[in-house]
Amino acid sequence: MKTVIPVPTIPTLAVLGTDERFPVRRIYCVGRNYADHAREMGMDPLREPPFFFGKPSDVVVPGGGVIPYPPQTSNLHYEAELVVALAKGGRDIPASEASACIYGYAVGIDLTRRDLQAKAKDNGQPWDTAKGFDHSAPISVICPVAQVGHLNVGAIWLSVNGVEKQRGDLSQMTWSVPEVIAHISSYMELAPGDLLFTGTPAGVGPIVAGDKVLCGIEGLGELAITIV
Repeated sequence: MKTVIPVPTIPTLAVLGTDERFPVRRIYCVGRNYADHAREMGMDPLREPPFFFGKPSDVVVPGGGVIPYPPQTSNLHYEAELVVALAKGGRDIPASEASACIYGYAVGIDLTRRDLQAKAKDNGQPWDTAKGFDHSAPISVICPVAQVGHLNVGAIWLSVNGVEKQRGDLSQMTWSVPEVIAHISSYMELAPGDLLFTGTPAGVGPIVAGDKVLCGIEGLGELAITIV
């Protein structure tokens, strides 16, 4: 097949215990999926239907590392999250069958230009510039379900320059991973290669150039980034 421009490279993530890679198709992110984070953002933590936003697949930073401070912001925030990698997809997937779609799990950071997000909210505009910028999705190695099982409980935490900023538990999610999969698939067809960022606990805050961020999830290991 001839193309008028070179075909873009598909982003991939390392898989624990193998030299194979996981190709990334789409990235879906769940907003305010921990009650304590909803409260700190000034929102009602009641269990309302989840809402979603997306990130382009090419903003993935495999394994973390050095990340440039993004332009057009003076308020860059971290958000530690459990990332779910799908091996199967479909439409209208029942929550009772959703776990069978999961290939594995990873540690992720949803980097956010908070000032641009606040401006977008005030003006009723989409969050694309606040969430979908270059290098905004650092993700650790993927741990296959066959090795770690399904995660619905376990500590999730994040520190900046050695000072802990976030600590919660996966059991505190308002909507469980199977429920999230079921809900998204009611709107659009999920497919192998899709990633789901599942929300962050309370404690989000700003980072600046020179900061070292370390986050982890019990059973999955850690992810480290340095802002430059």
